[in-house]
Amino acid sequence: MPDWNLVASAISNATRRPFKLLNVSSILGGDINEAFHLTASDGTHYFIKLNSANHQPLFQAEISGLESLAASRSIRTPRPITHGIAGQHSFLVLEYLELKSHENAQALGTQLAALHRHTAKQFGYAQDNFIGSTVQPNGWDNNWLTFWREQRLGFQLQLAKQNGYGGKLQQLGAQLQDALAEFFSDYTPQASLLHGDLWSGNYAYLADGTPLIFDPACYYGDRESDLAMTELFGGFPASFYTAYQTAYPLAPGYKTRRELYQLYHILNHANLFGAGYAKQAEQIMLKLLA
Repeated sequence: MPDWNLVASAISNATRRPFKLLNVSSILGGDINEAFHLTASDGTHYFIKLNSANHQPLFQAEISGLESLAASRSIRTPRPITHGIAGQHSFLVLEYLELKSHENAQALGTQLAALHRHTAKQFGYAQDNFIGSTVQPNGWDNNWLTFWREQRLGFQLQLAKQNGYGGKLQQLGAQLQDALAEFFSDYTPQASLLHGDLWSGNYAYLADGTPLIFDPACYYGDRESDLAMTELFGGFPASFYTAYQTAYPLAPGYKTRRELYQLYHILNHANLFGAGYAKQAEQIMLKLLA
């Protein structure tokens, strides 16, 4: 465990208020970080993420993403307070929010559509960040196909090669990279502000039903890639998709491109978690190439 007094001191410096730690309780959930609920003697609460000291860049990138999402004024996110290193640990302090099981998927869909209407002139982001614990390169590019080919599929395929996934995976990957233009013959994406990692574990609701999104991997890209991720691991409620389509209809061909965008996350899971996902990536690529 870190020196909680150092964390408390960082909170005091950031909020410019004395912070006397009263209680620390562990919060279950999450594959990458440990999570804690800190309570102060004056009744204030904070949510803490904890990891080894060398993971501080992940927290710095998360703050940037949360600030970008908040600046869009389209959807609620936790407010970052501070981050730092305490002994052998890095930490991120966020506002503590009580989450409820209340479903308001229609509002979530409408607000995500509003987020996607915030656009940039190029694809990418002001800095590289992380998808899970994998580096996600975000160099600015005027061409979406080039960006996706090199900084998404190409980068993950290169990692897969380094991790021992060669042969068929690399052959199919090269063929798919060469064929990318065919998926965009009648569709030109805009550079929309994306959450970047929007699966069912990265959204919730407040007590009044306000949607909340967190753990972003932000960049400006095709909004379809955000929607594709929502359908990958269990999917969102049907009312979410109906509300999104009403607010910002998707272009024809999305159902095919959806698998192309999901492939990026499957490749990342192969690089993080193992060969089962590599086989799934091969199956997706065969289907796309067919």
